[in-house]
Amino acid sequence: MRAPHMAGVLAAGLLALADPAAAQPRPFNCVGAEQLEDDVIAVPFARNSTNLGPAGRSAIEAAAALARAEPGRNICVLGHANRAAGAETSTQIAARRARAVSLALAQGGVERDRVRAEARVGAFSGRVAEPGARAVTIVILPAR
Repeated sequence: MRAPHMAGVLAAGLLALADPAAAQPRPFNCVGAEQLEDDVIAVPFARNSTNLGPAGRSAIEAAAALARAEPGRNICVLGHANRAAGAETSTQIAARRARAVSLALAQGGVERDRVRAEARVGAFSGRVAEPGARAVTIVILPAR
C-alpha cells in the first residue's frame, strides 16, 4: 500500500523541481506586432541558416538589455524565411530561427514566459514583398 503513496510523493516532487520555462506563459499574443515601429530589433541570418552569427548576437544582447530594464513588457520574436524553399521548409526555417533567438534571449536573462516565438512567412502568391526574409524581428511590446 505504501508504493502508490510513494509514487504520488515522487511525482509531486518532480513537479516542484520542474523547469520554470515550463510555467504557464503570460497572457498576451503577437497579433499585429509586425505593425509596431518602436523597440523593433532585426536579427540577421545567413541564407538558409538557423545559426546565429556575431551581428545577430549583438542585436539580441541589445534587445535583452532593453527587456531586462523594462520587465513589464513582453516580447514577440517573429521568424522570417525566404519563400523560395517552399511553404513547409520556409516555415520550418522561420520557426527554428525564432526559437534560436528566443533561447538566446533567455540566456541573456529574459524570462521565457515573456517571450512568444512565431514563424511568419509571407503568402505564397508570388506577389508579396518579403522585407527581412532572412531575419528574425524582435518586437518589445508596449507595457500594458
